[in-house]
Amino acid sequence: MTDKGFTDSVKGKVKEVTGDITNNQELKAEGLVDQGKGKLKKAAGDIKDAAEEIKDKVKEQLDNDK
Repeated sequence: MTDKGFTDSVKGKVKEVTGDITNNQELKAEGLVDQGKGKLKKAAGDIKDAAEEIKDKVKEQLDNDK
């Protein structure tokens, strides 16, 4: 099972806050990018899960119609 971007989101938030505290804009920007990656991975995982669920329901319906 994957973490669906959770690790990237947490890592990104840590970088963002650290960059903010140390006034390191590059680190802060990296953190924002990592958080974006985490959100994209979560969205992709959610779409994949929904597609699997739809596939299973269609298969079940087709099996019931036989």
